[in-house]
Amino acid sequence: MKEEILQLLRSRNMPREWEDVIATIAKNGNLTKEIGRIGKEPVYRFFETYTDDLVLNNSSISITVQPTKSFIPYHIHNYVEIMIPLVEDCFVYVERTKIKVKQNNLIFMGNKTVHKVSPISSKGVVINIALRSSAFSLNDLDFLHHKKNGTNISNILFSLLSDEEYGEGRYNLFDIKENSKIVALIYDLIYEYYHPDSQSNQLIRLEMLTLFSRLIRQANYSGNVVKEIRKQKTNLLSLLLYIEKNYSKITLQEMANYFGFNPNYLSDFLKKHTGKTFIQLVHLQRVNVAAEYLSYTVAPIDRIANKVGYENPSYFYKIFKKYFGISPAEYRQKNS
Repeated sequence: MKEEILQLLRSRNMPREWEDVIATIAKNGNLTKEIGRIGKEPVYRFFETYTDDLVLNNSSISITVQPTKSFIPYHIHNYVEIMIPLVEDCFVYVERTKIKVKQNNLIFMGNKTVHKVSPISSKGVVINIALRSSAFSLNDLDFLHHKKNGTNISNILFSLLSDEEYGEGRYNLFDIKENSKIVALIYDLIYEYYHPDSQSNQLIRLEMLTLFSRLIRQANYSGNVVKEIRKQKTNLLSLLLYIEKNYSKITLQEMANYFGFNPNYLSDFLKKHTGKTFIQLVHLQRVNVAAEYLSYTVAPIDRIANKVGYENPSYFYKIFKKYFGISPAEYRQKNS
């Protein structure tokens, strides 16, 4: 499978002129914006993801292959990017710092980290994986978060993927030490992405989480410890995870007590950082879980209402319709 995938990627990584890239993106209705300079070199904002053919791609997880012998300027993303050289090494510049990324190793580029990639040779193959915040649920990310060990590599991954403020100016280089299982997993991810079927999106998400787990294991076995550069005073994701886990019986007072906050401070913090009140976040979680039950089970609607935290079915109907625009019964008929 490895040679088959490399052949596929080589069929897509033909050299590209930077001016042609800008023109193609503009032709499709999107502009590449210059946001600053490093020395005399411009820095561009890339907030959209594209296919290898430069077609806009809104997927939560997307993979592209880097064109060979091509100039790639300094730029930033509003998502996490993983670069993996599959054939030959490559060089990445984070601002003015030159970083060598060896074949099959991974470099995680944090959200809004200014970087560029040196042109690779005609024989080189480098893939880029873009991970948007919507790629994983809060519970998916929670397994990465080892609260007892603030310097664990899992915390770095957790923060890069979950905290937009954390990623800026950060990168993490992973030496996989030729771990055959990690290499095989990377190739399987690429295969699933370029040979999609009804299960591919789910498999890609699960394989990405498996990749994170193997990177954590590799780091632990090799004794590599990454120091946490800074701690957030209040981790928004931890608050949202608490709501996601306790939505059916949650109260603001109990949640405030759990985190050691004043209830008014907690309420204001959630509103400031999410745009929603505490009760709106609870309702949102409840109706989304209810929607899953409606889609994938035949349980009575009143029982679903009670299970997600609404003792009064009529109130559940009202809240559900407010968020989805249709009744629970109509939603089930449409989505089951």
